[in-house]
Amino acid sequence: MENIQALHFALVIGAYLLGSISSAIIVCKLMGLPDPRSQGSNNPGATNVLRIGGKKAAAFTLIGDLLKGVIPVASCHLLQMPALIFALTALAAFLGHLYPLYFGLKGGKGVATAIGIQLALSWKIGLVVIAIWLFFAKVVKISSIAALISMTLAPFIIYYVWPAPELIIMQIILTILMFWRHRSNIKQLISGMESKIGS
Repeated sequence: MENIQALHFALVIGAYLLGSISSAIIVCKLMGLPDPRSQGSNNPGATNVLRIGGKKAAAFTLIGDLLKGVIPVASCHLLQMPALIFALTALAAFLGHLYPLYFGLKGGKGVATAIGIQLALSWKIGLVVIAIWLFFAKVVKISSIAALISMTLAPFIIYYVWPAPELIIMQIILTILMFWRHRSNIKQLISGMESKIGS
């Protein structure tokens, strides 16, 4: 029993520590680009890296942020963890991205890491969320709108595919946190000043 509890603890703490690795900052440093926290929107995420460093840098950042969600949740699958540990591990990885231990608790907004979590929970959940994001990104060409709509619908998608209460609550918390992290974008949207993808 103690060994199982220790494993649960290790998964959750490990997820937070992995989530705390900032793909955007590391990619920009390795590619000789400005610190994303000091350029563009000042957000260490793939969208801002696209603005300041182009598609290649943004792609590396996106992959890194996705893996921060995929690896911890996939580990829960591999170890056949209960739904509660899936939920806690996923939430820890997400919080690591938002409030990274290694970077003064100043992280990104969590869209790619959340999608990584959803893909690892079930490819069906992840692909539906991605499809919704891509649809709205194509129609409105505003990343924040696409992200907020897809994450608002994510709890319902999880309910349909894997109706575990712990996972639904986890996704609701993720969605609320994402709205909080996008509060400046929401103000920009209301004022009509939010930048479009690629601008």
